[in-house]
Amino acid sequence: MSTPPAAQPRLKVTRPVLAWALWDWGSAAINAVMTTFVFTVYLTSSLFGNKDENSSALATGLAVTGVLIALIAPVLGRRADAGGRRKFWLAVHTGIIVVATAACFFVRPDHAYLWMGIIFLCVATLGSELASVNYFAMLPQISSKETMGRVSGFGWAFGYLGGIVALAIVLFGFVQPLVPWAGSSDADGLNLRLVAVFCAVWTVIFCLPVFFAVPEVAAARHGERISWLASYKELFAHIGRLWRTDRTTLWFLLSSAIYRDGLAAIFTFGGVIAAAVFGMSQSQVIIFAIAGNVVAALGAFLGGWLDDRVGPRTVILACLLGLIAMGFGVFFSPGTAGFWVFGLGLCLLVGPAQSASRSLLARRTTPENAGEIFGLYTTTGRAVSFLAPTLFALFTSIAIAAGVSSEGDEGGQATRYGILGIMVVLAAGLVMFLFTRERTTTPAQPGAERA
Repeated sequence: MSTPPAAQPRLKVTRPVLAWALWDWGSAAINAVMTTFVFTVYLTSSLFGNKDENSSALATGLAVTGVLIALIAPVLGRRADAGGRRKFWLAVHTGIIVVATAACFFVRPDHAYLWMGIIFLCVATLGSELASVNYFAMLPQISSKETMGRVSGFGWAFGYLGGIVALAIVLFGFVQPLVPWAGSSDADGLNLRLVAVFCAVWTVIFCLPVFFAVPEVAAARHGERISWLASYKELFAHIGRLWRTDRTTLWFLLSSAIYRDGLAAIFTFGGVIAAAVFGMSQSQVIIFAIAGNVVAALGAFLGGWLDDRVGPRTVILACLLGLIAMGFGVFFSPGTAGFWVFGLGLCLLVGPAQSASRSLLARRTTPENAGEIFGLYTTTGRAVSFLAPTLFALFTSIAIAAGVSSEGDEGGQATRYGILGIMVVLAAGLVMFLFTRERTTTPAQPGAERA
């Protein structure tokens, strides 16, 4: 007779877990409103010139931002581990998000302001990615090996739910206000510019609890200041150690870097595609975004549950295959009905893939080295983060050159071909990930209260 599987421990939503998830809720305003469904749609609209050219410019700016993140993230993570300043750096980078987002208020609907808007948005993206290094590194502090997948999925789902609420407030308070007020005027883009201020305030309010509920990681070194040069030397030494002793983790970092760039691009360019290619209005894009976040939250919850039962590797493989199929569905869709069907399919699968990737790596860390490992996680992802934006811009530019977007019109249809660039990145990541073997460790769990 076979031995029945051990019952999975129940997920306990402790104070640290809830506060940690609230940071995801707070940052969702940036991810859902600013970089995906509202402000990027504003920047790439005809208010700033040709839509296809605006989309290409945004992709270029994000590619450059990715290079900066790749250079900074791993060292910051390692230094935060060594100095016991994980929460400090999370606070600094959250502050960068807030300031850069609020500054978007000054981006008026004129081509002369296009690059100002792109730069502010890229700085907010920089802060978000650097903040995620130390935020993700807190996962082993607040969970056990048995609940890591569900805690990770809980955090992702909370983020999507926060995005739903923020998008609903934006829709009914700024874009199609239930009660008209001075800030809902679309003259000079005022309502969309005020959305940036709203997102900055939202982030401050909901990101604060994590700084009070999750304890600071213990310093690995006491009284020792490490230079940036020494930090980089240790970084490369660590990569060398991974190559000699843990190539499975190193290969995962490399393969996941590619497919995660594709995942990020789906959200970054999702609203742009909806508006430019399928002609959806700002209100229609937000309604789709709310529906997409509902589906994504359900997907993250389900993905976290499956993660703890079948393993993160299986979840990631299934999601990547589904994402590629759904992406081609969007590309070949002739109208908005197809975009809704396949677009919601993408939303359903992105969350579990992101959450399972985070939990897979967290299972291979200890609380003492999590910041450095997740710094590498961010860096490897951002080291190739130029791929999806560059291929999106390249495929769009080729389509423009081929006459898909006629000179002098508002453009839009050439942007459809940017979808193919994203699919190429996802497919390459999937092929590399097929060679990644699953292995888990049981990290020590000192100190923090765990779910």
